[in-house]
Amino acid sequence: MFNHIMVGSNDLDRSRIFYNAVLGTLGFSGEPVRHVAASGHVRLFYRHNGGSFGVSQPINDAPATFANGGTIGFKCESAEQVTAFHDAGVAHGGTSIEDPPGARDGGALGVAHVSYLRDPDGNKLCAIWRPQA
Repeated sequence: MFNHIMVGSNDLDRSRIFYNAVLGTLGFSGEPVRHVAASGHVRLFYRHNGGSFGVSQPINDAPATFANGGTIGFKCESAEQVTAFHDAGVAHGGTSIEDPPGARDGGALGVAHVSYLRDPDGNKLCAIWRPQA
């Protein structure tokens, strides 16, 4: 359904360090593709398993802000990977939010192992693994 997801950043170097660490727990290795738009704004693209995740300087030159109520969920392969994603994020400038990583009862959706954190620019991220999926 999605081609890519992009978030804004006020400090691409800081974001690169953060996302290299958290996306590394999901199997991404190396450096992101650096793209300079015709406007001169820089974007970093992480491409892995057919998906793209981008981090960009805002094209309108206004400060990057996070979406109130928005969450970007990253699919994990195990409960341990959910925790590794969270811990890598906290170790690289992110902030742990909500409950500690662990199992949550999703009612009709079943049990899921999740963790939530905010990246250094405040974007809300979720790492999730559903044992039955």
